[in-house]
Amino acid sequence: MKGYSFGRGMRSRRDVLRGTAVCAGASLLPRGLWAADATVPVVETTAGRVLGRQLGGVNVFKGIPYGADTARFRFQPPARPTAWAGVRECVEYGARAPQGGRRTPGSGASAKGYHAPPELGEVGEDCLVLNVWTAGVNDGRRRPVLVYIHGGAYSGGSANNELYNGLNLARRGDAVVVTLNHRLNAFGYMYLRELGGDVFADSGNVGQMDLALALEWVRENIERFGGDPQRVLIWGQSGGGAKCATLMAMPGAAGLFQRVMTMSGQQVQARTPEHATQSARMVLDELGIAVRDVRDLLNPSKFPMERMIAATRAGGYFGPVLDGRTLARDPFAPDAPELSRGVPMILGNTHDETRGLIGLGEPELFALTWAALPDAVEKHAAQFIQPFTAAELVARYREMYPRYTAADVFFALTTAFRSWPGQVEEAERRAGQPVARRHTWVYEMEWRSPVDGGRWGAPHTSDIPFYFDNTEIAAGMTGGGAGPRKLAALMSETLLAYAETGNPNHEGLPEWPVYDVKRRATMVWDARARVVDDPRGAERRLMEQARYVQPGV
Repeated sequence: MKGYSFGRGMRSRRDVLRGTAVCAGASLLPRGLWAADATVPVVETTAGRVLGRQLGGVNVFKGIPYGADTARFRFQPPARPTAWAGVRECVEYGARAPQGGRRTPGSGASAKGYHAPPELGEVGEDCLVLNVWTAGVNDGRRRPVLVYIHGGAYSGGSANNELYNGLNLARRGDAVVVTLNHRLNAFGYMYLRELGGDVFADSGNVGQMDLALALEWVRENIERFGGDPQRVLIWGQSGGGAKCATLMAMPGAAGLFQRVMTMSGQQVQARTPEHATQSARMVLDELGIAVRDVRDLLNPSKFPMERMIAATRAGGYFGPVLDGRTLARDPFAPDAPELSRGVPMILGNTHDETRGLIGLGEPELFALTWAALPDAVEKHAAQFIQPFTAAELVARYREMYPRYTAADVFFALTTAFRSWPGQVEEAERRAGQPVARRHTWVYEMEWRSPVDGGRWGAPHTSDIPFYFDNTEIAAGMTGGGAGPRKLAALMSETLLAYAETGNPNHEGLPEWPVYDVKRRATMVWDARARVVDDPRGAERRLMEQARYVQPGV
């Protein structure tokens, strides 16, 4: 397939409106240094008026409440925010959801090496807040809306990161960008119904219910922020992508979004009530609370947030639960959800996922020897490679890639068997539905970061700064400079075209065919964008002989 350079033929309408808007100006400025304009935007919401600020020609609102303080209704469905009088200043990020200090993927390694910008803001239970960047307010325009859901699995992370700053994307696309926080870990996904009764009936999925409430806020308010409530794209990376996949199977979220993009994040199965109850019991044991007293958890004065955070780690994985209420079926098993078959979807992964997922925390893996390699594979992927043994797979990978080092084999193998199968299964199941197949696309991020001599390849999270057009803000990930900016221009334009029309194709991009199981056409993002049929096909055929296990379930 012929490759295309980035500079060729951006869509003419976009060129006229804003083609050069971010090339040399604000997109090159360090985080926090955009100068505030004189105009002060005020917008009426369903809960009251909010005041933002204008930065570089974009209206910015941070920390807008879309729900009430969750300390008032722990483990309960979210409530709408209490209305306020007057004008509420919304210029700083709100609280991050309660979470521990453990590093989440993409939160950074070292300021001297590959790293993402840090999380900002305090941690608190009053965390149902969102941020809006928009090219215009109260002007009658109906711009596409891009609602980003952050990663960090279901236990960490937040929207309070300049990696997700929507200024460049909103300005480039004459669009509205929304990011948000919601309940995580035990606060958002601890299933207590079997232990505490019906008062906890929804406890295993209240984090997902928060997301649905945020999307209801978008439907009811975004038009006054210059957005179109009928052109809402939900997109997310890692845990954020998994949350998007789960929303696609939730009746309570039906009709609240019209496009989806998942980035290195899939949710094929949900947790069973039995498995989720086991995690809940472990947290109760850590708290030293008897089952008969489980309702005491509803009271923050008896169980303060800090104590709850400390005990959460005992529960291990948290995620959506097949509770028969909020979620009555697995998101993508045994097939793609019929509920969202008419919703366009893009699915993507990076070529070297585990160089970020595992390598950031265990840098010694980059010096693996051949003798130590099978044990490392067993440690990090034993549940994913069955019925193969680690030694068998190492031998197969050495045949496929004779020039790979032991570390190269480790990261390629663990990426293929841990991080890639969910995306392949979801794409295949969409392709099995005639309606869904007409608007399903797949991409692979192959652009290699030059940071630290290129050792990271294209790791987990590496596509985020390009879609957000924030490669300079994330120079610790991208290295900064003209090359990443060119790729960011093309990837962000493609995302905006998709948000606008429901189809990612536009001038300047090779024709991106829909995905089917015969051709498996995949857009490869690299120094040149190109379409490749069945990339890493030999690895895929090998990987599909193993039984995929959804992490955590």
